[in-house]
Amino acid sequence: MKQSKLSVRVHRKNANHHLWNNNGKWWCHFTLHHPDYTSERRRLSLNTQNLDVARQRRDRLFANLENTVARKAVAA
Repeated sequence: MKQSKLSVRVHRKNANHHLWNNNGKWWCHFTLHHPDYTSERRRLSLNTQNLDVARQRRDRLFANLENTVARKAVAA
């Protein structure tokens, strides 16, 4: 069975890529691509008003998502 795939584009010149500020709170947005050729846009609150903390949480979130997808692929 095929697994969903996290698609992350990194823009080295834009440290805030995938981040946006909504009324003082930072959010992260990204797209998951599923095996049935559908995609799902995800938007998650990072629960902070601090940009540096938001960047750290975004990076941790992506690392955790990549590990989760890799574990599922090995288990399949």
